[in-house]
Amino acid sequence: MAQVQRMSRLMIKTLRDDPADAETLNHKLLVRAGYVRRTAAGIWTWLPLGKKVLENITRVVREEMDAIGGQEVLLPALLPKESYDASGRYDEYGDLLFRLKDRKGAEYLLGPTHEEIFTQVVKDQITSYKDLPVILYQIQTKYRDEARPRAGVLRGREFQMKDSYSFDTTDEGLIEAYQLHRAAYIRIFERLGLDHRIVSAVSGAMGGSASEEFLAPAPAGEDTFVDCPACDYAANTEAVTFKATPVDGSVHGPVEELDTPDTPTIETLAAHLGVPASATLKNLLVKVDGEIVAVGVPGDREVDLGKLGEHLAPAVVELVTGDDFVGRPDLVRGYVGPQGLEKVRYIADPRIAPGTAWVTGANKPDTHAKNLVCGRDFEVDDYLDVVVVKAGDPCPKCGTGVKLDRAIEIGHIFQLGRKFADAFQLDVLGQNGKPVRVTMGSYGIGVSRAVAALAEQTADEQGLCWPREIAPADVHLVAAGKALQTELALEVAEKLGAAGVRVLVDDRAGVSPGVKFTDAELIGVPKILVAGRRSAEGVLELKDRRTGEREELTVDEAIARLTVQG
Repeated sequence: MAQVQRMSRLMIKTLRDDPADAETLNHKLLVRAGYVRRTAAGIWTWLPLGKKVLENITRVVREEMDAIGGQEVLLPALLPKESYDASGRYDEYGDLLFRLKDRKGAEYLLGPTHEEIFTQVVKDQITSYKDLPVILYQIQTKYRDEARPRAGVLRGREFQMKDSYSFDTTDEGLIEAYQLHRAAYIRIFERLGLDHRIVSAVSGAMGGSASEEFLAPAPAGEDTFVDCPACDYAANTEAVTFKATPVDGSVHGPVEELDTPDTPTIETLAAHLGVPASATLKNLLVKVDGEIVAVGVPGDREVDLGKLGEHLAPAVVELVTGDDFVGRPDLVRGYVGPQGLEKVRYIADPRIAPGTAWVTGANKPDTHAKNLVCGRDFEVDDYLDVVVVKAGDPCPKCGTGVKLDRAIEIGHIFQLGRKFADAFQLDVLGQNGKPVRVTMGSYGIGVSRAVAALAEQTADEQGLCWPREIAPADVHLVAAGKALQTELALEVAEKLGAAGVRVLVDDRAGVSPGVKFTDAELIGVPKILVAGRRSAEGVLELKDRRTGEREELTVDEAIARLTVQG
């Protein structure tokens, strides 16, 4: 027996107009259709229909996690500061953490993620290799103090997430758990009806040896990813790499200093010399944990500070200020070059390959240097791919020009290794009777983000259009007006419910058929069944919400059709 939900008793308020602050499709439609309500910036109330969708996604995630041997637990959201001090993440998270004190002055935080606490749980509960491997997971509310919450439930300060963790004694076991999760995620997103891409990613502050993201392509997405049209390469822009190819630098003449007054920018320099910006070397000064570092990229490219930060994590990267030039005669603002820098680490993009020659700052006011050759006139301390990726850049795998697309991150999997096990000295007794350090994996799915991603991918001009697996009902039954239609609709609804079909029946009195039809389109249940003008003949109209196809069926035919589909 499935639930029959009568709209005459349902707490729902649909809106004709978009909320004034809504920019993205999911924000507009989830509010208009009565699925969610804004409580405060980045904080949302899930209303009855929205809670059903959220629970349906949760059910799919739980079923697939159980299928790979995951054991569900529930950890607290209010966490002691000491656990995050031990891993160093209390400081690393910075302003993203919600921090608080109890009445006695003890410090706590609201959990943004739970690697530390899971590690401590396993340290307390498991002492022998015989008890491993193990996969633990939870589906729980997380908290991050986003500076600019936006896009409805897509980027909130409070959100639903599934996080799971694998524990093993060997790297081979970690890889096996990683692949189990990867396959489970594919099944989950296929069942949810989410178009998704699996892309290479950087681990950043999380650490570990491997990382992949699951992205749902959508214009509202905050992630940009690279997609090669000629091969299977796909990656987050922060994970794209370009290989340095040394060239013969002997063909270049000696370094020449050029008088270049009032040319502190690449644009003014290129115009003054009549050279393309790509022939110049841009040197950006940043501070890494307080130490000045120079980053060199071709003049026609921009430094991706997010990418640089991921490469250097957990170090803090920030731009220099005017005060940082005080007492540093080797740093001449607007005319910095990599030659002659004193006690400054020089990081270069791989495009600054050995043997390449550049026009760049001469470390003197109003002066630049020409024919500055990498490897001859200056050295690179570290190569990191840190430029903003452009459409048309060569694919790292096959060389074809890549495409750039926007997407929503819906999942992320990490081979963490022993970072957190080291922090908490998570050891078990090995086969030889000696302690063995445990290795871990971390795997997340944004449950509430999946709702937003589905809304973005499946909605049309009329409203939401849910896949059946996660819709709040299987069929939206509309009584088009009169008492006869309402009586028939309720009768059919009960029969469908008895047959295991979830039904949302619009039996509201005093609401026009036009409003009911508009609401049915907006709410987005996959099948719409109408008790209308031929109700007296026992004939109903069945509409497919996605395709718009309609057909007239008798009551028995409609029940049979929907029961089979259910």
